[in-house]
Amino acid sequence: MTMFAAEDLVLVSPRYLAGAGTRVAEALGPLIHLFDWSYDHDPASGHIRLDSPCGSTFLDFEPAQFDGSWWTIRHHDPSWTAQFSRQTPIEAIAAVAQALPQLLGDARHADRIPLTTSALDQTAALNGWSTTHTEATTLYTSPDGHCVLTHEPDSELPWRFAHSLYDGFDTEWTATISRDAPEELARQFFAHLADPAPVERFFKDLPYLVQTSSGALITPVNTASVSPYVHHAAAQAARTPAGRPQRR
Repeated sequence: MTMFAAEDLVLVSPRYLAGAGTRVAEALGPLIHLFDWSYDHDPASGHIRLDSPCGSTFLDFEPAQFDGSWWTIRHHDPSWTAQFSRQTPIEAIAAVAQALPQLLGDARHADRIPLTTSALDQTAALNGWSTTHTEATTLYTSPDGHCVLTHEPDSELPWRFAHSLYDGFDTEWTATISRDAPEELARQFFAHLADPAPVERFFKDLPYLVQTSSGALITPVNTASVSPYVHHAAAQAARTPAGRPQRR
C-alpha cells in the first residue's frame, strides 16, 4: 500500500522513471517569452505549435496524437526531426526545446539556459551508465538496465532512446533524433535524462506501475522534516547498488 495520496507533491528519481509530468507551459514558456517564438494553441485538442522567428524550425505538442508521439521538433535546410513519445520526462524535452534558439544563432539568455559541453561518453560515465561499443553502434544503459540510448552514427535515426519498466508495460517511452540534427540536441537530452537529481511530480501523475515500483525512489515534498531535496539525497545515499532491481 502506498503512503502517498493522489495530490501529494513528491520527488522522484531516477527521472527517466518519472513519466511526462504536466509542466508543458514551463517547458515552452521561455521560447515564447524570452525568444519571441510565435505560437498557436487549440484548447479543444490541447495542440500547441511554436514557430521560430527565422521560420526554420517548428515545435508541435499534440497530446491527441494517435501513435503516442506527442512532441515533434522539425527543422528544414537541413531537414531533421526530433520526436518524443507521451511518457518522456518533460525536463529532458524542455532542455532540448530551450536549447533551440542558441543552435539557431540566438545567443540571448545563454547564461540562463546553458548547453552541456559533455560528450555522450562523459555523461554516461558521470552518472553511472554503462557503455558498450561495437564497430558501428554504441549502447548507453542506465544503472538499472531499464533505459537505453543507442547511438548509431550512420543510421537515419542516429540517436534512439528507449525505456520500459517491465518489458514495455505502462512506462514505455521512446525518443529519436534524426540524421543531420545537431549532436548538441542529443547531448542536451541525455544530460538532463541521466541526471540523478530528482524531479517533482504529483503522485497521481506518476505512471501506475512506478507508484509501487521498488526501482523508483519517491519521497515527499511538503512533509519532509528537512529540505525535501536533502531528504531525497539522503534516501538515495542509503540505497546500495546491490539493492537495485534488475530489468525483468
